[in-house]
Amino acid sequence: MQALLYRRSVWRYLACAAAAKLAPRRFFPSLAPLSLETVPFDPPKGWLPLVPRLCGICGSDLGLLRGAESPLLEPYASLPFILGHEMVATLAQDAPELGLAAGARVVVEPGLPCETRNLPPCRSCREGRYNRCERFLDGDLPPGSFLGFTNRAGGAMATRTAAHPSRILPVPEGLADEEAVLTDSLASALQPVLDHYPADGATVLVIGAGIVGQHVVRCLKALGGDFRVLVAARHGKQAELARAGGADDVIAARSRRELAEALGARYLPTTLGGGNIEGGADVVFDCVGGSRTFGDALVALAAGGRYVMVGAGASLTGVDVSSLWFRELTVAGSSGCATGPDPRRGGERVRTSALALELLASGTYPTAGLLSHLFPLARWREAFGAAFDKRASGSVKVAFDLR
Repeated sequence: MQALLYRRSVWRYLACAAAAKLAPRRFFPSLAPLSLETVPFDPPKGWLPLVPRLCGICGSDLGLLRGAESPLLEPYASLPFILGHEMVATLAQDAPELGLAAGARVVVEPGLPCETRNLPPCRSCREGRYNRCERFLDGDLPPGSFLGFTNRAGGAMATRTAAHPSRILPVPEGLADEEAVLTDSLASALQPVLDHYPADGATVLVIGAGIVGQHVVRCLKALGGDFRVLVAARHGKQAELARAGGADDVIAARSRRELAEALGARYLPTTLGGGNIEGGADVVFDCVGGSRTFGDALVALAAGGRYVMVGAGASLTGVDVSSLWFRELTVAGSSGCATGPDPRRGGERVRTSALALELLASGTYPTAGLLSHLFPLARWREAFGAAFDKRASGSVKVAFDLR
């Protein structure tokens, strides 16, 4: 089968990191240890074979190719691996245990918790929080927390792939591939919204208006809460999409003074450090996870507010954290998806990916413009280039079309 294979090469990884510092919006395919190859199809025993239809490029894929992954996460991957976990696929054989026949369209939860490793459930898995699984290094699979980053648990940037039956969900009839491929990115945004759902009357700031930020806005609106949603967007196209998704206001937030004005808060000038804000947001969803966004978020939060890192940040430098203790803020992170309390069902825990599919199939969730680019697998260099340079390409979600 044909597959986009990422191989271990320390010097190439470091070269990508160095190049990204010089030109952060460029993809350097000649440096990346990535190539389209013919490889054997050898799925784990008991997994169901799939034929990918569409596979999205995730921010984690881009972080890897930028050499920006945290060294602390190295044990949670095993090389070489086939990239791609945001998939829509068809079953290559009947799956009676799922009530599905060959040819059925499905999406796949990419996490690899205890059940996929033939292990008894750990504490987190028993609680339904299997995105926090404590045994990503153990069991029948090589180490790895996700499909597409784990040897033998290959991703969907390939002509064949496979998934554990417990990770597979059927695509609702009538939901197009182009919408279903958004399921994983939507679920990754929906999880922190469910876990940190704002109280009625709250002011919510979403920093970053890429695909995950767009989903956070739409999730907040789709779940029916009564709060104000403000979005800090970098590009004009992102601002338009945020408004279409239900944002109450969109700002460029070039300065803390502008941020304070947008929040309806008080700007406090400081001799050094860019100023402070008094009385800001109740919740911040940081969909970037960088040093500047983390620092601005802490300043923008009102006393007792909550910061949620949704963007997969690796390291922070030069951040003044005095607001954290001075205003008694809460800082939380979010990774992948599992189950969460649905506010429309009285807080009943639901499978986040299933709820994401429900929202997409509802006909009321705005998806226009979110899937911005489709490329055949053979044009992988061009595809990653478009995903890297959002300003030039206007990309939001870039995906491979394998149909």
